[in-house]
This record gives sequence, structure tokens and C-alpha cells, in this order.
Amino acid sequence: MRAFLFPGQGSQAVGMGAALAEASRAARDTFAEVDEALGQSLFRLMREGPEEELKLTENAQPAIMAHALAVFAALTREGGVELGRAASFVAGHSLGEYSALSAAGSFDLATTAKLLKLRGRAMQAAVPVGMGAMAALLGADIELAQKIAEAAAQGEVCTVANDNDPSQVVISGHVGAIERAIGLAKEMGAKRALLLPVSAPFHCPLMQPAADAMAEALAATEIKAPNVALYANVTAAPVLDPGTIREQLVEQVTGMVRWRESIANMAAAGVEEFVELGGKVLGPMVKRIAPDARVTSVVTMEDIEALAKSL
Repeated sequence: MRAFLFPGQGSQAVGMGAALAEASRAARDTFAEVDEALGQSLFRLMREGPEEELKLTENAQPAIMAHALAVFAALTREGGVELGRAASFVAGHSLGEYSALSAAGSFDLATTAKLLKLRGRAMQAAVPVGMGAMAALLGADIELAQKIAEAAAQGEVCTVANDNDPSQVVISGHVGAIERAIGLAKEMGAKRALLLPVSAPFHCPLMQPAADAMAEALAATEIKAPNVALYANVTAAPVLDPGTIREQLVEQVTGMVRWRESIANMAAAGVEEFVELGGKVLGPMVKRIAPDARVTSVVTMEDIEALAKSL
């Protein structure tokens, strides 16, 4: 069994998609459709920068999605790969969940781009710049990370945002609490704690205004049942029901990304191969969670052609 994975924020880089667009008509069409849906030259920003503008949450989220779905379009339209036959499940890390759902037919591309633009803006606007922060705890599992977060909170928000793999957990909340957590991390047993270069504290209760905005937007959006089941971030379990998907996408804004459990549960369900489309961030996490699994990262046209031949 195989699962297709879609990356989240942090996998953006100036130049992303440029070579692929030159090699693939399907990829070019994907980038053009996203530009048209958003009314902005997002692909030019992806190709040329500036990096500071690309890193803005409202640009990074649709850009990462556009890149992943350009790879998927080249694989399916030009490589002749059919999702339902090639993969048993899809999953995405945070915003990658929208990419996964679009690939599986729940949202069309234009709708996905607009939802992620709104999601990025709403998440950025939810907390004034400088009030929130995120940190990666390395050499810490979920139990240790929760203890560190609880000890550091002291009346402020400090919670686990991403349970990425057995040795990497991300915490999120008020900047003071995150700074206290970084100070406590080593003495409580973590190897290292790193402040992350993000502009807002994602996946914590401070994001409630963004969750409210997404609830309103998703209530007005048609969601079709995906062609293959999505392993949802907030439950680490497969889902096909459109109403449940809508609820979980709202919950995901403030909830923890249960990535470690999602991969472990897919492996337990029989998934032996994980294919990351449009990035090289998730593959190393997968190997730390499911060491026996085969992991492929697909970014270039050469990667796409090699994968298409193997399927």
C-alpha cells in the first residue's frame, strides 16, 4: 500500500517550481490557474522572490500548495498516474491537508488557493506580531514536550502544536511562555530548543479568530468526498465524510498536528511506501516514525518520470 503526502509551511524557497514549469505543461497550467484565482502573480514571487515576501504566511501557504499540486498535475496528466490506483491514502502537514484534499478531488484548485490565502491572512491577523512564537524541541517526545509546555505556561498559552516525529515536537503560544520553555527544555531532558522563524503562533488556542474565519469560509464551500481517504491532522485517522472534513479543517487551525501518529497509523494499516509531492521535509520525519517504510520525495520532472514508471 502507498500514501501520497503533501508538505506544510517551511518548505517554500525562492525558485520553487521554475524548472518544473519549464518541463511540464500541466505544471505551468497549475501555476497560471492559481495566479488567476488569487488575482496576483504568485508564481512570479515563487520564482523570483523576494524571499521575505514569499515567507509571508498569506503567500507561503498558497505557494506551497501550488507547487505540490503542480507536481501532482504533472504526475497524473503527463505521467498517466491515477490517484485511486496509485495510493490508498493521502495526508498533508497542516496547510498540506488542503493540498491533499484538492489532489483527492474534494476542492478544485481555485477554491483551494482562495481558502489558503484566506487561511494565511487570518492566521497572521489572529495574533499581533511579536505577541506569539513557536519553538522546536529536539530530542523530545510528545510526553516530555507536554511537560515542558505545562511548566512554562504560567498562566499564558503554551501548547504542543506539531507532534512531528519521535524526536521533534513543536510548541506554540505567547512569546514569554515559549521563551520560558526554551530555557527549561534542556534541564527537563530535551537535547535542544530552537525558536522558529515564523510570524505567528500556529496550532494553538491563540488562533481561535482564524478558526472562526475558516469556519465561515468553509461553511460556504462545497466539499466533495475525497477519492481516497484522508488521514486527518487532528485525529490521525482516515476520513471520507465531507461534513467531518469541514469540521476537522476548522479544528486543525487551533489543534495539534498529529503527524507522528498519522504516519504510524498508516503504517499499521499496511502502508509500506510514502511519496512526498513537492517537498523534501516530510520524508525524514517518516523514516524516523516508520523506519522500514520506503520513502520517495518527488520534486523535479526527473523524479516525476521515475515515479510514474515505478507505479
